[in-house]
Amino acid sequence: MKQKTLKGSFSLFGKGLHTGLNLTVTFNPAPENTGYKIQRIDLEGEPIIDAIAENVVDTQRGTVLGKGDARVSTVEHGLAALYALGIDNCLIQVNGPEFPILDGSAIKYVEKINEIGIEEQNAPKDWYIIRKKIEVKDEQTGSCITILPDDEFSLTVMCSFESKFINSQFATVNRVEDFPTEIAPARTFVFVRDIEPLLQANLIKGGDLDNAIVIYCMWSIATPQT
Repeated sequence: MKQKTLKGSFSLFGKGLHTGLNLTVTFNPAPENTGYKIQRIDLEGEPIIDAIAENVVDTQRGTVLGKGDARVSTVEHGLAALYALGIDNCLIQVNGPEFPILDGSAIKYVEKINEIGIEEQNAPKDWYIIRKKIEVKDEQTGSCITILPDDEFSLTVMCSFESKFINSQFATVNRVEDFPTEIAPARTFVFVRDIEPLLQANLIKGGDLDNAIVIYCMWSIATPQT
């Protein structure tokens, strides 16, 4: 299989979930073997950050990539859409410290990629092949990622919340081709109880009901009829 990039450029506009700033992110075609690169065009020298795991500097309520003094956050939806649609090379330019949150999902990115089109390049894809079980744990949060060898890319995700109404849940995606319909429309959510701590942490300044689902749970106590 050959590497792929975009046929042209597209931009998306909106406010940042955590900063509340008005932001523009532009996705551009890139040469073979470029990978995903994010350029902060608002900073002096327009530094470029490689979108690789080694450059993840924070994961509090989002993925933050950094190189030197340059940072860019809330990149998950855009990068997931690129990967799921088979794009290997892309230069992403953003005029601020995070991608716009849009409606809180990846669907706008998917729609724009499909609209602009995908172009095959000459270089072969560079595959990372899983040959044995890999497991990574975060003892502080209890999070765990287990990677197993398989002929196809599939995901099973499990989560548990301290809630009487939304406790343990799981979801499975057996084909990455199902991302546009099964995953991309899924929206960012937050519990009401978490809003104040997030604001105190200087986050979600741009959060509202247009870009997130707010979950408010309350017990209803019925009065016996006599």
